[in-house]
Amino acid sequence: MRIEFSSFVETDLDTIADYIAQDNPTRAVSFLQEIGAQIHAVGQNPLLYQLRPEIGEGARMAIVGRYVILFRVIGDAVRIERVVYGSRDLLALFQREE
Repeated sequence: MRIEFSSFVETDLDTIADYIAQDNPTRAVSFLQEIGAQIHAVGQNPLLYQLRPEIGEGARMAIVGRYVILFRVIGDAVRIERVVYGSRDLLALFQREE
């Protein structure tokens, strides 16, 4: 499926990279690569990820370490809404997108 990104994703990824790079710049790069690989996997088989209606309508979630990729399937596209630390208020973050 085609992958689309919300306007928040670039900032989310920059924030994650900056945070990790404070301690380990090399790990920041490799972790972003892991996130990219997981986004690719989501795009290949988005329906393998369980619906998470408690987060929002059509919400699905993939996990990368302690971070989550929040997305939904819209027609023939996978829309990546947010990439954030998993302990954040996911409902509030997802609702901002709707």
